[in-house]
Amino acid sequence: MLLIVLLLISILFIVVSTSKFHFHPFLALLFAAVGFGLCARMPLGEIVKSINGGFGGTIGSIGIVIIAGVIIGTFLERSGGAFAIAERILAVIGEKHVPLAMSIIGYVVSVPVFADSGFVILTPLNRALAKRVKISLAGPAIALAVGLTATHCLVPPTPGPIAAAGILDADLGLVIFFGLIVSAFALVVGWLFAIKFASKIYIDPNPELSEADVEAKLKEAPSAFKAFTPIVVPIFLIVIKSVSDFPTHPLGEGNFKSIMGFIGEPVIALLIGVLLAFRLPKKLDMQMLSTTGWVGKSLLSAAIIIMITGAGGAFGMVLRNSPIADVLGGSLSKANLGILLPFIIAAALKTAQGSSTVALITTSSLIAPLMSPLGFESGIAKALVVLAVGAGSMVVSHANDSFFWVVTQMTGMDVKTGYRTHTLATLIIGVTSIVTIWIISLIAL
Repeated sequence: MLLIVLLLISILFIVVSTSKFHFHPFLALLFAAVGFGLCARMPLGEIVKSINGGFGGTIGSIGIVIIAGVIIGTFLERSGGAFAIAERILAVIGEKHVPLAMSIIGYVVSVPVFADSGFVILTPLNRALAKRVKISLAGPAIALAVGLTATHCLVPPTPGPIAAAGILDADLGLVIFFGLIVSAFALVVGWLFAIKFASKIYIDPNPELSEADVEAKLKEAPSAFKAFTPIVVPIFLIVIKSVSDFPTHPLGEGNFKSIMGFIGEPVIALLIGVLLAFRLPKKLDMQMLSTTGWVGKSLLSAAIIIMITGAGGAFGMVLRNSPIADVLGGSLSKANLGILLPFIIAAALKTAQGSSTVALITTSSLIAPLMSPLGFESGIAKALVVLAVGAGSMVVSHANDSFFWVVTQMTGMDVKTGYRTHTLATLIIGVTSIVTIWIISLIAL
């Protein structure tokens, strides 16, 4: 109980210190990490190791991706390419359907691409669409985050659901089939939340540009097809890598697979996207690539995002290395809650330590010995348990989750707004998912 109270106090400290006292999130997260570790009586060396490891591990996995994504975004915005894309998309979907379009794009992209990377890649497009339609960035940003989260937690070949399916010996085909159904319901409810609630909170998608500036950029902009390439090509390469990693080895096991595996790594794919972004200006001036040019300004913008995201990773790692996961998992596993049990355990672990993938894998490991006693022995039952764990791994994304900081920092949200929109959205789609799973279990089991 003490650990849970400490967790709540830590979260409250982060929210109050950043929103009311304007404390920088970077320091708030690090102080919260140290404070939790000390009060939880973790070994002093373990606290330091967790902070360094969490910070370095998070930056190591997503730092270059964020930098490359911000550079691509800068070239798309400053060359007018993002607005050229926006014009083409709006001509097809209409001005009233921007959040829906971003939800669907995120839903598709996050099957092969991690949610963090997908949000970074698609943010320039999101900003441009919102600017052209003259709406708040909050609506389409939350719609995008919801779409990315839905498939990230529920639909293989995303690593978390695949690992959970393997641990629980579930049929991957059934997990994908039911996962698509459940995630579609979550997507619709999340989209409704984005347009009915989040969109009411105004965030200027690009406060530096006036409408006249946008029109001027469109005159100098590259074609929509050319502007699409820095976004589409990295996503395509990452998808190909995911396909090549299938157990059936569809691309073989030779050099071709190795090459596609290399260029499909998010870091390499995004760097290829950077090279393609260099083609967007009407005339590439080498000054654009200097420390004072477009690249230099991109790095300054990316640095803040990376530092805060890394601090969030440090806080999450301290929680992960504390006994809180074992305490929550051990206590809840004794309860007889049926299909709700894996959901509640995963939700508790996700909320406690921040990582959806860790929540998926840890909960699956805890539930595996209980599958027979709980009566989850059929193929459909196992698949639904995997999805129940995935639904729980959405609930909730907050200060200890790196995705929370990617979403808030790349859209200009403060922490309080992030909790009111992104955190609440993940709660809603998680609950929607488990309700859908429960209804399916009543029919199919």
